[in-house]
Amino acid sequence: MAAMAFPTSEILFPLVQPVADQYGMDIEYIKISRAGKKSVVAIAVDADNRPDSDVLEAITQEISELFDEQETAGVLNFGPGYTLEVSTPGVSTPLTKPRHWRRNRGRLVTLVDDGKKRQVRIGALNDDETSVITIERVGKKFVVAPIQLADYPSVVVEVEFATPTDNELELVASNYDDAVIFQHGERI
Repeated sequence: MAAMAFPTSEILFPLVQPVADQYGMDIEYIKISRAGKKSVVAIAVDADNRPDSDVLEAITQEISELFDEQETAGVLNFGPGYTLEVSTPGVSTPLTKPRHWRRNRGRLVTLVDDGKKRQVRIGALNDDETSVITIERVGKKFVVAPIQLADYPSVVVEVEFATPTDNELELVASNYDDAVIFQHGERI
């Protein structure tokens, strides 16, 4: 195989995927950039059970060894060197897939409808993961409503400091069908 000038995320993804699979992780993104003479390879992984620092360290070690082997074999060429950063996606990473919504259940997001912004808490996804229950505080009440994920292709989780109320947490914990029953606010 001929040596490559500079690897792309498309080249690295199939190399990294088996390592991520071994740990039950999804690769959320691979970003490669040049930082002076060196390269920076940033890989975000995640799972339904968020990985802790020990798991991220183990994944980093395995990917680093893999990249070094591939460079020695002449398959990859990061130039004079590279820095490998393996982490989970940050809060600024948009929710673009159903698994992102599922993994952020209970978190606050801002939705924009016809130019109007509203903050809602993420509840349960339906079985086919095409819609999600949202819980919105309106005055002293909560409005529970399903939304179609396709209508909100790139939502970002809000950083919040307030603790949700017990009523909000109860609604967040409801399964999709039970939450739809209370959609018109009869319950709270």
